[in-house]
Amino acid sequence: MADPARIPLALYVHIPWCLRKCPYCDFNSHESRKPLDETRYVHHLLADFIADYDDRPLHSIFIGGGTPSLFSAQSIAALLDGLAARATFAPDIEITLEANPGSFEREKFCAYRAAGINRLSLGIQSFAPAHLRSLGRIHDADEAHRAIVAAREAGFSRVNIDLMFALPGQTVAGALADLERAVACQVEHISWYQLTLEPNTPFYTHPPKLPSSEEQEDIHLAGCERLATNGFHQYETSAWTRGQPSAHNLNYWQFGDYIGIGAGAHGKRTDRRGNLLRSSKYRSPIVYQQAGGRKKNPYQEAERAIDKVDQAFEFMMNALRLKTGVAKNLLPERTALCAADIRAQWTALALKGLVEEDPARYRTSERGFALLNDVLEAFLPQPEESVRRGWRR
Repeated sequence: MADPARIPLALYVHIPWCLRKCPYCDFNSHESRKPLDETRYVHHLLADFIADYDDRPLHSIFIGGGTPSLFSAQSIAALLDGLAARATFAPDIEITLEANPGSFEREKFCAYRAAGINRLSLGIQSFAPAHLRSLGRIHDADEAHRAIVAAREAGFSRVNIDLMFALPGQTVAGALADLERAVACQVEHISWYQLTLEPNTPFYTHPPKLPSSEEQEDIHLAGCERLATNGFHQYETSAWTRGQPSAHNLNYWQFGDYIGIGAGAHGKRTDRRGNLLRSSKYRSPIVYQQAGGRKKNPYQEAERAIDKVDQAFEFMMNALRLKTGVAKNLLPERTALCAADIRAQWTALALKGLVEEDPARYRTSERGFALLNDVLEAFLPQPEESVRRGWRR
């Protein structure tokens, strides 16, 4: 049975406002059309947190959005000070703030560092002017470069940049040029992921012309080779580092617990009886700040248990995103399952050469990592199990 005392706990903080909504974005974000009442929102974040917190130390905090760097350093400091007064921070806690190049000032980065942020994640997406315009970004390539320089000058030794590939009209040469410029900026972590057309976005309604599937594969293979040549190690499907991996993201992939606070935030936690629970908060910032729910946490809109029949898929969907997989002991430690519960699926995948027969770890083979969706299909509940519990694939 899953034991929360042995499972690390992280915190995700959602700040849902942006200067402008990007046409590809399906996150819960809202254009800020008037001055934000930051003090009020921080008050609600802290009240939301204390309603969910269970006394375990926090190993990481990730402040995402939206555009969290729209908030002043004073508000971020008030948030972190409030959390520190209500929770135990691990001695080596990682605290990440997302920022966009179009919403920063050099002095602001210094103030974020002084407030307690020790890792920055910059939403660059591309250095090419045409691609930045097509993505609806509010910064240009020079602003992106200046943001990275400013982060270094502010004392941040850990800086991630987000880059996308398979953009409208992008070639292999164009994607490699983005990566080369990122490498030249001396960042230690790159999140390099493919543009996808998500429902309920302008790009989904009016799709741009994207590279063909063959061109996308060529871009991906060439980009992986170029990153490796420049000393970056791929540790997750879209994460590359030549320094430390993101502790917060590792906690997701290793099926750790996390509290989600803020409008539309999601969380996953293990209760004292070993039940695995997923929760979500009210999406509308206005409704969220009314805190009018009837549950123990009035900010919570929904909560559901992860049934045992679904736990193998959920665990593997996270764990096998890691290039080296996860230790086998995490399965019984963080789910209601044991090795015997997935032995048949794992053996079948091993016979196909999609996973490694490693006595200590669940991990894919190189081929399986490239065909991860095929691997995960093996862990989906069988149709008869789905029908019995009213679940549909």
